[in-house]
Amino acid sequence: MPDTSPILDHVVIDVRDRMDEAAPVFTGLGFQLTPRGHHTLGSMNHLAMFATDYLELLGFGEGGANRPELTPFPIGLNGLVFKTADADVTHAKAAAAGLPILPVQSFSRPVTLGGASQDARFRTTRLDPNKIAMGRVYFCEHRTPELVWRAEWQAHPNGARAITKIVVATPDPARTADLFRGLFGAAAVATQDGSVVAAAGSARVVLTSPEAVAAEFGDAAAEASGRREYLAALEIAVGSLAETVPHVRDIPGLRQEPQRLVVPARAAFNTTLVFSETG
Repeated sequence: MPDTSPILDHVVIDVRDRMDEAAPVFTGLGFQLTPRGHHTLGSMNHLAMFATDYLELLGFGEGGANRPELTPFPIGLNGLVFKTADADVTHAKAAAAGLPILPVQSFSRPVTLGGASQDARFRTTRLDPNKIAMGRVYFCEHRTPELVWRAEWQAHPNGARAITKIVVATPDPARTADLFRGLFGAAAVATQDGSVVAAAGSARVVLTSPEAVAAEFGDAAAEASGRREYLAALEIAVGSLAETVPHVRDIPGLRQEPQRLVVPARAAFNTTLVFSETG
């Protein structure tokens, strides 16, 4: 598998056919969203861009156009995406390692800049979601990063700067960690405070039990929707919690703690959002 350490590219919150509702919700939480994009695959999205990673709201296209791989998943945080410089190389290495990797897929979406339309182009290779319980795990090669990472889209009213943690609920963290060992090698995975942690650049993927998720987040936790293993929470670094509070303080069930704010999943499309200050 990849010779370099894993680096998070983005995470995906599925909103299904509710994009017109989801976009104002996340704007209300203080994120600046990119204009709506339309993939050649049939889906639509809005992005909250940070310095090196981003949050994607992904929904069905207009007129009900759909991507079949999205259909089995409920609303919520379902996509965990790592960077790759070459999707073909990543696919070949994953296949050689015996991982359930799917063929490389190419697609694009138009981006309008200065009144002119250009195509943002991507190549991805995905682990088979029928064989990976936690959700859609894949690698993304950006062919046109200059059309995605733009300074004018990276300033957020809530002060959001980067994704720092993705929490995965799993009944057997040690077993689930085998996936990350297979993808990135044993050195990328460590045990910490009873959980298993996979480093992904400046972010961490934390594998922990559903009981631990429930104990930490209580009624702010995401609905499992019948799943034994799922992406449960997302932590985002902000410059100052004081800057974030005005955007979330009226949310029912908001938890204000000394070093973080916890937005309940029911207020963010079944995704527990944690805002914490950068060091």
